[in-house]
Amino acid sequence: MATLNGRRIVLGVTGGIAAYKSADLVRRLRERGAEVRVVMTRSAREFVAPLTFQALSDRPVHTELLDPAQEAAMSHIELARWGDAVVVAPASANFLARLAHGEASDLLSTVCLAADVPVFAAPAMNRQMWENAATQANARTLAERGVRLLGPAEGGQACGEIGPGRMLEPLQIVELLEQHFSSGLLAGLNVLVTAGPTREAIDPVRYISNRSSGRMGYAVARAAREAGAAVTLVTGPASVEVPERVRVVRVTSAAEMLEAVLGDVAGADIFIAAAAVADYRPRSAASRKIKKDALSLALELERAPDILAGVAALPRRPFTVGFAAETESLRDNALKKLAAKGLDMIAANEVGGEIGFDSEENALEIFWRDGGAALARATKDRLARELVRLVAERFHAKNPDKTHRSEIGG
Repeated sequence: MATLNGRRIVLGVTGGIAAYKSADLVRRLRERGAEVRVVMTRSAREFVAPLTFQALSDRPVHTELLDPAQEAAMSHIELARWGDAVVVAPASANFLARLAHGEASDLLSTVCLAADVPVFAAPAMNRQMWENAATQANARTLAERGVRLLGPAEGGQACGEIGPGRMLEPLQIVELLEQHFSSGLLAGLNVLVTAGPTREAIDPVRYISNRSSGRMGYAVARAAREAGAAVTLVTGPASVEVPERVRVVRVTSAAEMLEAVLGDVAGADIFIAAAAVADYRPRSAASRKIKKDALSLALELERAPDILAGVAALPRRPFTVGFAAETESLRDNALKKLAAKGLDMIAANEVGGEIGFDSEENALEIFWRDGGAALARATKDRLARELVRLVAERFHAKNPDKTHRSEIGG
């Protein structure tokens, strides 16, 4: 089961005999569906060749802070922004000390300082080094600053001694990462998500549609499933990988999407309408292909069904979240839609340029009746997880009787 599917892990490898375990860690992470980029310190390269990690990760290995061969001149910033988490395994006593003192003397320490995502460290060293007062003080400092220590384990060590200091086994590290990403915020709840465009037929071979790829809606469905919900995804035509453990209903037109949504909405606790549903459709579709005999062609359009407004108007509706793609006056238009349709929340984004449609990145402005939040430009997967977190907070604030069960271990 690819429980880390789509997660981006920056794996830092420092010097120590346990570095050989990191090669297996890359393999285990990729088996669970994660993408991995490896950063090696100079000492780590004395134990394992970069080529090993390049072959296992299927990506170039990063080794130098200032590398003219890298596309990004600020490679530490690019790596920090790319990842969903930074995992340093093994983390030597020397690296823990440098990180605790805020040093940025190599690529890996700089990535850790620049990261705004969780940083994990799996210590690996001789037992006396681990138990030394200086190392213990550094470990406490890092924990207080939010760095999450994975281990160490106890047992036999390369030096022949027995005690604490062994790096956790790769599978243990993977399991702890899975626990971290499985928030449980929506455990026990049913979430209905729409995604992708709709296609409104002109004739048997032509249709009216839009530029939606479906990526955002699929990312929302994936994030809701990771948060513990049972998820149904109603999707228009999209060439996006289907999230695991998500029930998928495929449709083509706005009318078909409406029918599918109404068929499932009674059992939904939360409805997130991320689909780009057509606003207008041809009043009637030709039964045969229209020939280009005339110099011009007039199409009579009518309003397509407003799925979001229909769900929001139900007497026993779910917690309802809409999306608004705008080219101007983002805040004003989003607030108008929030009020006009009586939504619980709305996620608004500007389209055009390098984000929104046809892009793996986006930026969102989230609004609800008495507040809001801004989600800076990031991958759609990362934005979806942040959006789901906000949805969970607002849902439980509105429905305090429906408590959630946390699935994380700490």
